Amino acid sequence: MAKSGFVIGSIVGAAAIILLFAFVFVPTQNMTSPELIISNGHDATSLGDENILPIKGNLTLVELFKKTEQGVVKIETDANNSLSDRNAVGSGFVYDIFGHTITNAHVIENATKVTVTFLDGNQYNAEIIGTDKFTDIAVIKVNEKPRLLHPLDIGDSSDLLVGEQVAAIGNPFGLSGSMTSGIVSQLGRLMYSPDPGFSIPDVIQTDAAINPGNSGGPLLNMKGEVIGINTAIRSSTGEFTGVGFAVPSNTIKKIVPSLIEEGKYHHPWMGITGIDINPDLAKIRELVNAKGFLVVTVIDGHPADDAGLQGVSKTVEIDGKEYPIDGDIIISVDGKEVRKINDLLVHLQREKSVGDEMILGVMRDGDLLHLTLTLGERPDLR
Repeated sequence: MAKSGFVIGSIVGAAAIILLFAFVFVPTQNMTSPELIISNGHDATSLGDENILPIKGNLTLVELFKKTEQGVVKIETDANNSLSDRNAVGSGFVYDIFGHTITNAHVIENATKVTVTFLDGNQYNAEIIGTDKFTDIAVIKVNEKPRLLHPLDIGDSSDLLVGEQVAAIGNPFGLSGSMTSGIVSQLGRLMYSPDPGFSIPDVIQTDAAINPGNSGGPLLNMKGEVIGINTAIRSSTGEFTGVGFAVPSNTIKKIVPSLIEEGKYHHPWMGITGIDINPDLAKIRELVNAKGFLVVTVIDGHPADDAGLQGVSKTVEIDGKEYPIDGDIIISVDGKEVRKINDLLVHLQREKSVGDEMILGVMRDGDLLHLTLTLGERPDLR
């Protein structure tokens, strides 16, 4: 039960704009007219056979493709829906010499069979090792000789710069081993997770063409390192329009080892809902700046409740709209400024685990408080 009688909700979106994940369904008998539905991808670490090309600064696109193509795979699944005559097709890439391969969780969701196809045409049935729907990452495994596997190197996504050249490799519309190139359009985007109620922070935006079937494929820097997993596109037509998204490699580095060891990842959890402070709310609350995150609801018995955070209990109506006039406003976490919810989520994703403590800077009734919160484990709300 939440400690607030006031509920704030919003429907985010527009009639003409939708966010699509990038994997594709193709008919089992006929590959000529694939349809787009969803996409996602993840990780790669460098164990085992290394690449054939020496790296002297940045590679050309030709060199980059030659360096990485053997580590990118096509993934096909038989769904758990016997009424469907279509297979889902996505992408993935080799993580280590033990056969662990990374793709998107939504690509293999409800799959009864997963088939991995390598560049040389060899196909293998894969075992599902672990999935994390909160970041849309999955690990599958194939049994192949280590000398025949070509794991991709994982780069540091925190080194990325807006304008930096990148390339995407995958299987758009089932066309195996396709590469497109572009730039990093922006960093630190917030993308809605396949799990309702949560978001994926720190996402990379790119204009490298990402289409149905690219889900789970790598986004690469010009050194041939994986710096993201091609995950989704923003489109009104279902086709690429210049806005694609990739989950960053540093998220992969944090999630994938746990998926291999335990089959799941334990996400930290505060136990609050809230909204970003906007100019109207800042004026009503007499704030100097329109920054911070307003705590609307504190969930009983969860970390925020134990730390003493307070949600909204009073509202005022102005020009036909209700505005909260109380509730804590989080303005910093561990000494870092919180301008909006994204800053809080990025800090949790990059630096925190279940059981860690955080120091929250909170404005309450005009006073600045510092509250210590011990993170719990995020529950499954579905």
